[in-house]
Amino acid sequence: MEGRKFKLKNREEILLLLGAQDEGLRELERLHRVQVYVRHHPESESADLTLKGSPAAVEKALRALRGALEDFYNARLAPEDARPREEVPLPEGVLFKSHYGDLIRPRTDNQKKYVEAILSKDLVFGVGPAGTGKTYLAAVCALRALRAGEVKRIILTRPIVEAGEKLGYLPGDISEKVDPYLRPLYDAFHALAGPDRFRSLRADQVVEIVPLAYMRGRTLENAFIILDEAQNTLPEQMKMFLTRMGQFSRMVVTGDVTQIDLKEKTRSGLVLAREILKKVPGVKVVNFNAKDVARHALVKDILAAYDGWEREHPDA
Repeated sequence: MEGRKFKLKNREEILLLLGAQDEGLRELERLHRVQVYVRHHPESESADLTLKGSPAAVEKALRALRGALEDFYNARLAPEDARPREEVPLPEGVLFKSHYGDLIRPRTDNQKKYVEAILSKDLVFGVGPAGTGKTYLAAVCALRALRAGEVKRIILTRPIVEAGEKLGYLPGDISEKVDPYLRPLYDAFHALAGPDRFRSLRADQVVEIVPLAYMRGRTLENAFIILDEAQNTLPEQMKMFLTRMGQFSRMVVTGDVTQIDLKEKTRSGLVLAREILKKVPGVKVVNFNAKDVARHALVKDILAAYDGWEREHPDA
Protein backbone atom coordinates (compact mmCIF):
# COMPACT_ATOMS: atom_id res chain seq x y z
CA MET A 1 0.00 0.00 0.00
CA GLU A 2 1.33 3.39 -0.96
CA GLY A 3 1.26 6.15 1.69
CA ARG A 4 1.21 9.83 0.69
CA LYS A 5 0.97 12.98 2.82
CA PHE A 6 -1.36 15.93 2.29
CA LYS A 7 -1.32 19.01 4.54
CA LEU A 8 -4.34 21.10 5.51
CA LYS A 9 -3.11 24.54 6.52
CA ASN A 10 -6.06 25.90 8.52
CA ARG A 11 -9.49 25.23 10.01
CA GLU A 12 -11.28 26.27 6.80
CA GLU A 13 -9.44 23.66 4.77
CA ILE A 14 -10.07 21.02 7.44
CA LEU A 15 -13.82 21.70 7.48
CA LEU A 16 -13.99 21.89 3.68
CA LEU A 17 -12.29 18.55 3.04
CA LEU A 18 -13.14 16.54 6.14
CA GLY A 19 -16.67 17.85 6.56
CA ALA A 20 -18.83 17.87 9.66
CA GLN A 21 -18.22 14.70 11.70
CA ASP A 22 -15.73 13.60 9.00
CA GLU A 23 -18.49 13.00 6.41
CA GLY A 24 -16.30 14.34 3.62
CA LEU A 25 -13.44 12.13 4.74
CA ARG A 26 -15.57 8.99 4.68
CA GLU A 27 -16.91 9.94 1.26
CA LEU A 28 -13.37 10.41 -0.07
CA GLU A 29 -12.38 6.96 1.23
CA ARG A 30 -15.45 5.31 -0.28
CA LEU A 31 -15.22 6.96 -3.69
CA HIS A 32 -11.49 6.45 -4.22
CA ARG A 33 -10.97 3.24 -2.24
CA VAL A 34 -8.25 4.65 -0.03
CA GLN A 35 -7.69 4.83 3.70
CA VAL A 36 -7.11 8.29 5.16
CA TYR A 37 -5.48 8.88 8.53
CA VAL A 38 -5.71 12.33 10.11
CA ARG A 39 -3.27 13.93 12.54
CA HIS A 40 -4.54 17.23 13.94
CA HIS A 41 -2.23 19.99 15.21
CA PRO A 42 -4.36 22.07 17.63
CA GLU A 43 -1.61 24.61 18.27
CA SER A 44 -1.52 25.66 14.60
CA GLU A 45 -5.10 24.65 13.73
CA SER A 46 -3.73 22.53 10.89
CA ALA A 47 -3.77 18.83 10.06
CA ASP A 48 -1.81 16.20 8.14
CA LEU A 49 -3.55 13.55 6.07
CA THR A 50 -1.91 10.25 5.21
CA LEU A 51 -3.54 8.49 2.25
CA LYS A 52 -2.97 4.75 1.81
CA GLY A 53 -4.06 2.48 -1.01
CA SER A 54 -2.97 1.46 -4.47
CA PRO A 55 -0.72 4.05 -6.20
CA ALA A 56 -3.43 4.84 -8.76
CA ALA A 57 -6.14 5.23 -6.12
CA VAL A 58 -3.96 7.43 -3.90
CA GLU A 59 -2.99 9.66 -6.82
CA LYS A 60 -6.63 10.04 -7.86
CA ALA A 61 -7.64 10.95 -4.30
CA LEU A 62 -4.85 13.52 -4.07
CA ARG A 63 -6.00 15.11 -7.34
CA ALA A 64 -9.50 15.33 -5.92
CA LEU A 65 -8.25 17.04 -2.75
CA ARG A 66 -6.13 19.53 -4.69
CA GLY A 67 -9.03 20.26 -7.04
CA ALA A 68 -11.43 20.91 -4.16
CA LEU A 69 -9.00 23.35 -2.53
CA GLU A 70 -8.33 25.11 -5.83
CA ASP A 71 -12.06 25.55 -6.46
CA PHE A 72 -12.52 26.83 -2.91
CA TYR A 73 -9.85 29.52 -3.18
CA ASN A 74 -10.85 30.52 -6.71
CA ALA A 75 -14.42 31.06 -5.52
CA ARG A 76 -13.18 33.39 -2.76
CA LEU A 77 -11.31 35.70 -5.13
CA ALA A 78 -12.98 39.13 -5.16
CA PRO A 79 -13.38 40.85 -8.56
CA GLU A 80 -10.63 43.35 -7.73
CA ASP A 81 -8.23 40.55 -6.84
CA ALA A 82 -8.28 38.82 -10.20
CA ARG A 83 -9.55 39.11 -13.73
CA PRO A 84 -12.77 37.25 -14.47
CA ARG A 85 -12.01 33.59 -14.92
CA GLU A 86 -13.39 31.70 -17.87
CA GLU A 87 -14.87 28.35 -16.96
CA VAL A 88 -12.62 25.57 -18.21
CA PRO A 89 -14.54 23.50 -20.78
CA LEU A 90 -14.95 19.83 -19.99
CA PRO A 91 -13.35 17.25 -22.29
CA GLU A 92 -15.55 15.89 -25.05
CA GLY A 93 -18.07 13.35 -23.78
CA VAL A 94 -17.76 14.46 -20.15
CA LEU A 95 -21.01 15.56 -18.52
CA PHE A 96 -19.86 16.83 -15.17
CA LYS A 97 -16.87 17.29 -12.88
CA SER A 98 -17.64 16.10 -9.37
CA HIS A 99 -16.69 17.81 -6.14
CA TYR A 100 -13.79 15.36 -5.86
CA GLY A 101 -12.49 16.04 -9.35
CA ASP A 102 -13.93 12.95 -11.06
CA LEU A 103 -14.97 13.43 -14.68
CA ILE A 104 -18.38 11.85 -15.18
CA ARG A 105 -19.33 10.41 -18.56
CA PRO A 106 -21.73 7.68 -19.73
CA ARG A 107 -19.90 4.36 -20.13
CA THR A 108 -22.23 2.15 -22.18
CA ASP A 109 -24.39 2.62 -25.26
CA ASN A 110 -27.57 2.53 -23.19
CA GLN A 111 -26.17 5.06 -20.75
CA LYS A 112 -25.37 7.35 -23.69
CA LYS A 113 -28.94 6.94 -25.04
CA TYR A 114 -30.27 7.69 -21.56
CA VAL A 115 -28.26 10.88 -21.17
CA GLU A 116 -29.11 12.04 -24.69
CA ALA A 117 -32.79 11.47 -23.92
CA ILE A 118 -32.61 13.44 -20.66
CA LEU A 119 -30.92 16.34 -22.44
CA SER A 120 -33.51 16.43 -25.22
CA LYS A 121 -36.83 15.21 -23.74
CA ASP A 122 -39.04 16.54 -20.95
CA LEU A 123 -39.94 13.10 -19.58
CA VAL A 124 -37.59 10.12 -19.57
CA PHE A 125 -38.02 6.65 -18.08
CA GLY A 126 -34.86 4.72 -17.19
CA VAL A 127 -35.77 1.09 -16.55
CA GLY A 128 -33.34 -1.68 -15.67
CA PRO A 129 -31.41 -3.57 -12.98
CA ALA A 130 -29.52 -2.13 -10.05
CA GLY A 131 -26.11 -0.63 -10.72
CA THR A 132 -26.77 0.54 -14.28
CA GLY A 133 -26.41 4.23 -13.39
CA LYS A 134 -30.07 5.20 -13.73
CA THR A 135 -30.27 7.35 -10.60
CA TYR A 136 -26.65 8.50 -10.65
CA LEU A 137 -26.75 9.81 -14.23
CA ALA A 138 -30.10 11.47 -13.58
CA ALA A 139 -28.48 13.26 -10.62
CA VAL A 140 -25.56 14.30 -12.84
CA CYS A 141 -27.93 15.77 -15.43
CA ALA A 142 -29.92 17.53 -12.71
CA LEU A 143 -26.85 19.27 -11.26
CA ARG A 144 -25.67 20.08 -14.76
CA ALA A 145 -29.01 21.75 -15.56
CA LEU A 146 -28.96 23.64 -12.26
CA ARG A 147 -25.42 24.90 -12.86
CA ALA A 148 -26.34 26.03 -16.38
CA GLY A 149 -29.38 27.94 -15.10
CA GLU A 150 -31.80 25.72 -17.03
CA VAL A 151 -33.76 24.99 -13.83
CA LYS A 152 -34.03 26.76 -10.50
CA ARG A 153 -34.34 23.72 -8.26
CA ILE A 154 -34.05 19.95 -8.05
CA ILE A 155 -36.74 17.78 -6.51
CA LEU A 156 -36.01 14.17 -5.53
CA THR A 157 -38.73 11.76 -4.54
CA ARG A 158 -39.39 8.08 -3.88
CA PRO A 159 -42.42 6.03 -2.91
CA ILE A 160 -42.29 4.85 0.67
CA VAL A 161 -42.98 1.12 0.67
CA GLU A 162 -42.90 -0.06 4.26
CA ALA A 163 -41.61 -3.50 5.20
CA GLY A 164 -42.95 -4.44 8.63
CA GLU A 165 -42.67 -1.10 10.43
CA LYS A 166 -45.13 1.75 9.96
CA LEU A 167 -43.76 5.26 9.61
CA GLY A 168 -45.95 6.50 12.43
CA TYR A 169 -44.22 4.16 14.88
CA LEU A 170 -40.70 5.14 13.90
CA PRO A 171 -38.96 7.80 16.06
CA GLY A 172 -38.36 11.37 14.94
CA ASP A 173 -40.06 13.91 12.70
CA ILE A 174 -41.12 13.16 9.11
CA SER A 175 -37.65 13.99 7.78
CA GLU A 176 -36.02 11.49 10.15
CA LYS A 177 -38.68 8.85 9.44
CA VAL A 178 -38.14 8.86 5.67
CA ASP A 179 -34.38 9.39 5.76
CA PRO A 180 -33.52 5.65 5.38
CA TYR A 181 -35.74 5.37 2.31
CA LEU A 182 -34.16 8.38 0.61
CA ARG A 183 -30.54 7.58 1.51
CA PRO A 184 -29.60 6.31 -2.01
CA LEU A 185 -30.52 9.74 -3.39
CA TYR A 186 -28.38 11.42 -0.73
CA ASP A 187 -25.45 9.21 -1.66
CA ALA A 188 -25.56 10.19 -5.34
CA PHE A 189 -25.61 13.92 -4.60
CA HIS A 190 -22.97 13.64 -1.85
CA ALA A 191 -20.62 12.02 -4.37
CA LEU A 192 -21.26 14.67 -7.03
CA ALA A 193 -21.62 17.92 -5.10
CA GLY A 194 -19.82 17.09 -1.87
CA PRO A 195 -21.52 16.85 1.56
CA ASP A 196 -21.17 20.53 2.48
CA ARG A 197 -22.47 21.83 -0.84
CA PHE A 198 -25.33 19.34 -0.74
CA ARG A 199 -26.33 20.47 2.76
CA SER A 200 -26.22 24.09 1.60
CA LEU A 201 -28.44 23.36 -1.40
CA ARG A 202 -30.94 21.58 0.83
CA ALA A 203 -30.90 24.35 3.44
CA ASP A 204 -31.66 26.90 0.72
CA GLN A 205 -34.40 24.60 -0.67
CA VAL A 206 -32.64 24.48 -4.03
CA VAL A 207 -32.64 20.71 -3.60
CA GLU A 208 -35.78 19.28 -2.05
CA ILE A 209 -36.14 15.63 -1.02
CA VAL A 210 -39.70 14.53 -0.36
CA PRO A 211 -41.71 11.28 -0.16
CA LEU A 212 -43.96 10.74 -3.17
CA ALA A 213 -47.12 10.96 -1.05
CA TYR A 214 -46.31 14.60 -0.28
CA MET A 215 -46.31 15.60 -3.97
CA ARG A 216 -50.10 15.65 -4.29
CA GLY A 217 -51.60 19.05 -5.09
CA ARG A 218 -48.32 20.66 -6.16
CA THR A 219 -47.31 22.16 -9.51
CA LEU A 220 -43.55 21.99 -10.02
CA GLU A 221 -42.19 24.70 -12.31
CA ASN A 222 -38.59 25.43 -13.34
CA ALA A 223 -37.53 22.17 -11.72
CA PHE A 224 -35.63 19.01 -12.49
CA ILE A 225 -37.62 16.22 -10.84
CA ILE A 226 -36.35 12.68 -10.25
CA LEU A 227 -38.65 9.86 -9.17
CA ASP A 228 -36.55 6.92 -7.98
CA GLU A 229 -37.67 3.31 -7.30
CA ALA A 230 -40.75 3.97 -9.43
CA GLN A 231 -41.55 0.26 -9.73
CA ASN A 232 -43.06 0.60 -6.26
CA THR A 233 -45.62 3.22 -7.26
CA LEU A 234 -49.25 2.33 -7.80
CA PRO A 235 -50.84 3.42 -11.11
CA GLU A 236 -52.74 6.25 -9.41
CA GLN A 237 -49.56 7.47 -7.70
CA MET A 238 -47.67 7.48 -10.99
CA LYS A 239 -50.43 9.46 -12.70
CA MET A 240 -50.47 11.93 -9.81
CA PHE A 241 -46.70 12.37 -10.02
CA LEU A 242 -46.53 12.83 -13.80
CA THR A 243 -49.24 15.49 -13.72
CA ARG A 244 -47.22 17.61 -11.24
CA MET A 245 -44.99 18.81 -14.10
CA GLY A 246 -45.15 22.58 -14.58
CA GLN A 247 -43.69 25.01 -17.07
CA PHE A 248 -39.96 24.72 -17.87
CA SER A 249 -39.60 21.49 -15.91
CA ARG A 250 -38.36 18.05 -16.83
CA MET A 251 -38.77 14.67 -15.18
CA VAL A 252 -36.73 11.49 -14.97
CA VAL A 253 -38.38 8.32 -13.66
CA THR A 254 -36.17 5.38 -12.71
CA GLY A 255 -36.94 1.86 -11.60
CA ASP A 256 -36.33 -1.87 -11.84
CA VAL A 257 -39.42 -3.89 -12.76
CA THR A 258 -37.79 -7.07 -11.40
CA GLN A 259 -37.67 -5.54 -7.89
CA ILE A 260 -41.33 -4.70 -7.22
CA ASP A 261 -42.03 -4.65 -3.46
CA LEU A 262 -45.77 -4.01 -3.74
CA LYS A 263 -48.13 -6.64 -2.35
CA GLU A 264 -49.89 -6.68 -5.73
CA LYS A 265 -46.90 -6.88 -8.05
CA THR A 266 -49.10 -6.61 -11.15
CA ARG A 267 -50.15 -3.10 -10.12
CA SER A 268 -46.82 -1.33 -10.65
CA GLY A 269 -47.31 2.22 -11.87
CA LEU A 270 -44.00 2.07 -13.71
CA VAL A 271 -44.99 -0.98 -15.77
CA LEU A 272 -48.33 0.59 -16.73
CA ALA A 273 -46.92 4.06 -17.49
CA ARG A 274 -44.24 2.59 -19.73
CA GLU A 275 -46.96 0.94 -21.80
CA ILE A 276 -49.42 3.86 -21.82
CA LEU A 277 -46.89 6.57 -22.71
CA LYS A 278 -44.62 4.74 -25.15
CA LYS A 279 -46.03 6.60 -28.19
CA VAL A 280 -46.46 10.04 -26.57
CA PRO A 281 -44.20 12.71 -28.14
CA GLY A 282 -41.76 14.19 -25.65
CA VAL A 283 -41.52 10.93 -23.70
CA LYS A 284 -38.59 8.54 -24.02
CA VAL A 285 -38.14 5.11 -22.44
CA VAL A 286 -34.59 3.76 -22.15
CA ASN A 287 -34.18 0.13 -21.10
CA PHE A 288 -30.99 -1.05 -19.40
CA ASN A 289 -29.68 -4.59 -19.01
CA ALA A 290 -26.95 -6.43 -17.11
CA LYS A 291 -24.31 -5.26 -19.61
CA ASP A 292 -24.84 -1.71 -18.33
CA VAL A 293 -24.03 -2.52 -14.70
CA ALA A 294 -21.33 -0.12 -13.55
CA ARG A 295 -20.81 -1.47 -10.02
CA HIS A 296 -18.36 -4.16 -8.96
CA ALA A 297 -17.74 -6.66 -11.77
CA LEU A 298 -19.24 -9.42 -9.61
CA VAL A 299 -22.66 -7.70 -9.70
CA LYS A 300 -23.11 -8.66 -13.36
CA ASP A 301 -22.44 -12.31 -12.52
CA ILE A 302 -24.85 -12.17 -9.58
CA LEU A 303 -27.61 -10.75 -11.78
CA ALA A 304 -26.97 -13.35 -14.48
CA ALA A 305 -27.09 -16.18 -11.91
CA TYR A 306 -30.39 -14.94 -10.49
CA ASP A 307 -31.89 -14.52 -13.97
CA GLY A 308 -30.93 -18.08 -14.87
CA TRP A 309 -32.34 -19.49 -11.63
CA GLU A 310 -35.62 -17.60 -12.05
CA ARG A 311 -36.01 -18.95 -15.60
CA GLU A 312 -35.53 -22.49 -14.31
CA HIS A 313 -37.89 -21.95 -11.37
CA PRO A 314 -40.70 -19.73 -12.72
CA ASP A 315 -43.08 -20.66 -9.91
CA ALA A 316 -40.64 -20.04 -7.04
